[in-house]
Amino acid sequence: MLIPLDYYRILGLPIQATAEQLQQAHRDRTLQLPRREYSEVAIIARKQLIDEACAVLSDSDGRKAYDASFLAKTYDRESEAAIAAKQRSKSSAQSATVLQDDAGETAPAESKALDAAPDPHTPSIEIDDNQFVGALLVLQELGEYELVQKLGRPYLNNGSIAIVEGRFGDPQLVRPDIVLTVSLACLELGREQWQQTQYENAAKSLEAGQELLLRESLFSSVRGEMQSDIYKLRPYNILELLSLPEEKVAERREGLQILREMLQERGGIDGSGDDRSGLGIEDFLRFVQQLRKHLTSSEQQTLFETEAGRPSAVATYLSVYTLLAQGFAARGPSMIRRAKLMLMQLGRRQDVHLEKAVCSLLLGQTEEASRALELSSEKEPLAFIREHSQDSPDLLPGLCLYAEHWLQEEVFPHFRDLASQSVSLKDYFADPKVQAYLEALPLDGENANEWVVVQPRSGKPQGRLQPTGDRPPTPPQPPAAKQGASNVTFTPRVPADTSTAASAPKDHATAAALGAATYNPTATAGRESPTAKQRRNPSSSRRSSGKGDLTDRARTIAAQISAQVKSMPPRNRLTLFIVAGVLSLLILWWILSLFASALQGPSGPSLEGEQASVSLEAAPIEIPALEAAAPEPSAPAPVSGAITDEAAGQIVQSWLSAKAAALGPNHTVEELKQVLTEPALSRWQLMAEAQKRNNAHQRYVHSLQVRGVKTNPTNPDRAEVEAQVTEKAEVFDGDRLVSSRNEDLRVRYDLIRQEGQWRIMDWQVMK
Repeated sequence: MLIPLDYYRILGLPIQATAEQLQQAHRDRTLQLPRREYSEVAIIARKQLIDEACAVLSDSDGRKAYDASFLAKTYDRESEAAIAAKQRSKSSAQSATVLQDDAGETAPAESKALDAAPDPHTPSIEIDDNQFVGALLVLQELGEYELVQKLGRPYLNNGSIAIVEGRFGDPQLVRPDIVLTVSLACLELGREQWQQTQYENAAKSLEAGQELLLRESLFSSVRGEMQSDIYKLRPYNILELLSLPEEKVAERREGLQILREMLQERGGIDGSGDDRSGLGIEDFLRFVQQLRKHLTSSEQQTLFETEAGRPSAVATYLSVYTLLAQGFAARGPSMIRRAKLMLMQLGRRQDVHLEKAVCSLLLGQTEEASRALELSSEKEPLAFIREHSQDSPDLLPGLCLYAEHWLQEEVFPHFRDLASQSVSLKDYFADPKVQAYLEALPLDGENANEWVVVQPRSGKPQGRLQPTGDRPPTPPQPPAAKQGASNVTFTPRVPADTSTAASAPKDHATAAALGAATYNPTATAGRESPTAKQRRNPSSSRRSSGKGDLTDRARTIAAQISAQVKSMPPRNRLTLFIVAGVLSLLILWWILSLFASALQGPSGPSLEGEQASVSLEAAPIEIPALEAAAPEPSAPAPVSGAITDEAAGQIVQSWLSAKAAALGPNHTVEELKQVLTEPALSRWQLMAEAQKRNNAHQRYVHSLQVRGVKTNPTNPDRAEVEAQVTEKAEVFDGDRLVSSRNEDLRVRYDLIRQEGQWRIMDWQVMK
């Protein structure tokens, strides 16, 4: 049979090699043994080919004849075609016997492999059948991986007659050798494709080799090498699949599935589990940061909100970015509100006040945005904001400009579907949906509404989000990846050039004004209201009230008396001093009398007659047992069956009771699972756990009235419930009462029936 090899390639020499180089190459190739997994049959066949090549080329006459034939391959195509035809005829004669598999059918794949003629322009040699395994081994060592698979795979079909009949040698030895050579070709081909950044092809090559070894139940060590490479290749394969056009739905879904498997093995984005990719925590964070630009905002929301429930601080932070981007782009302030709630969870340990300020601004809560800026320790962004608020009584113009640039340059570029969209606060606040939502928000902001917020504890800000370093991941791609994407950072970047910013609305009622007017810094220059002064310097406003007012008033009165005394004649002045002295003595005597009476203790008439005999061993009267403290409200049993007004009321009441238990002093979170489902469940579990860690709790009193129930006409397992809820709450930090409130809210609940029981998915405060 013909094999596309030549003697010079077998020895690894050029055609101009000298006799000394020929002998040295023969020694080197003989000493370089193949992998230990090969049998003696393969090793001997390989050595026969090496010896034959050396023998032909060492003989001067034989080398001249071989060189003439070798060179003719290039210039005499007609002659080569004739030789190929002759060889095909010879091979056909050798394989005239019909080859059949175990079922008695012909084996055309084997016949084709045996009879296939090499490329007429490629040098080839004729070998014996028992040298076939050695030839495959030599081709594999020369890097002809695809050719090895093309020649070897047809003989690995079940019931291969050529191998079973011993055509290439002992079947018990030859078949494993062919399996090993083909699988090693898959391994090396996969690594070669990996270096060429053909990650999907590399994964397919490795998986093909692994499947072959698994099917044959051979060479577990080689299979382990392949599996190790597959694990290390996964990040690159994910990047390649997710970077495909969105029309490639199946491929991109496969990339997301591989990513979820890696996250599960690691225990989350910032988890310490081993996914065998070789990426440490920081490297994996860089990888996640890099792949974000290949994901749409909805894909990121699904991915990161799920990961945030582990819980994961990094995933929560990424969810904030996703909700902010989606909320702004889709004019959905409810998403921005959810982002703000997540920031409140992170704010217990990290400095996220700048992000909270942006969220508050987009929700029209300008006073809360100003308070958040006062607490932030971000020097460069604050300097930028102050610089562009110099002619304003507050920092809102600079914050508007900063938020616009931040969304445009630091948030939107990380989303596949938003990267090309422009950012305009003016258009955002002019949208009717935004105006309607902002008008329905509580005027006091989120801190006054404990419906969805964990009360933050007072304390000093503790710096930025730090999963593994100073900030979330910013460095380049994973090792060996092709450098094509620009590095990105979570840190808000100060823009190089600026322009006049749109002013934020002062409250919900004026939020719509931003849609029709822009802020003019010069219009307010030189006129600063007292309220604005107090906002800029809150400590001065505190000093100007309360105790400070009393001190100033006392000083004024003392000055007036002093002036009156100085204006009196000397005689009147002496009389006044004498009278004042006498009055002082009388007041002093009266104070001393009171003090003496207090030292003597209480006095009164003595008891007369026989007194009752009282001993310490027993109480003189029976003391009733103390009533047991009222337990925290518990959630009623889950509701199943058709949704009615009565059933809806029970469901909502179950939630209110579960909320009181979860955020109460005992932090009983188990009842939440009976009432809530995702996405509300994870969010409230996190809130309850955060309050427990911070030794904070609430006490609630609720009243409820169902206003209406509406079942989804296309899905009987979905429903909406509108209810009027009155909530009285007291917020405690430890045992100290921090604040209290009383709210009357109209709420719309989204319900879903799961496993026959109705649960609350989410809700929206309508008024």
